[in-house]
Amino acid sequence: MLDSANYTPRLKTLFKDTIRAALKEEFSYKNDMQIPRLDKIVLNMGVGEAVKDTKKVKQAAEELSLIAGQKAVVTHAKKSIAGFRVREEMPLGCKVTLRGDRMYEFLDRLITIALPRVRDFRGVKGTSFDGRGNYAMGLKEHIVFPEINFDKVDEVLGMDIIICTTAATDAEAKALLKQFSMPFNS
Repeated sequence: MLDSANYTPRLKTLFKDTIRAALKEEFSYKNDMQIPRLDKIVLNMGVGEAVKDTKKVKQAAEELSLIAGQKAVVTHAKKSIAGFRVREEMPLGCKVTLRGDRMYEFLDRLITIALPRVRDFRGVKGTSFDGRGNYAMGLKEHIVFPEINFDKVDEVLGMDIIICTTAATDAEAKALLKQFSMPFNS
């Protein structure tokens, strides 16, 4: 899907054609480089059960790779914590950083396919910005993505999704994500 030389993701085309002009008008930017854009999307899965069974991290990494369309990196503990039975360098989770076409493709699948499949979905929280234009959200079930075969899943895992933008303020970042049809509830 992303291998084709002349393929451009739908949201990337939408951004170039309409969103940039709308944001430039809304915030009255003088220079096109001031217009906020997506920088990267980071997907993270923490696997708490990895303390008892390290195979669960490998399974989570495979499933995250399917969702992202890019190989997931296994994350390791930095320090030993006796109370949690964690040893230094023990695998505890996995993450993927998406940029470019894969980032736009993932955001499109997140907004149009995955979020509507979430049970009792009423929109994403509109206040989860960090003050610098980055948006963080969590999903309780990774099985909302169509790439995951529900029958082969041993355990339902949650995941964090962080959308990093070049926006200077939260208002600019929210306006950018609203233009991408992010379903905010407030």
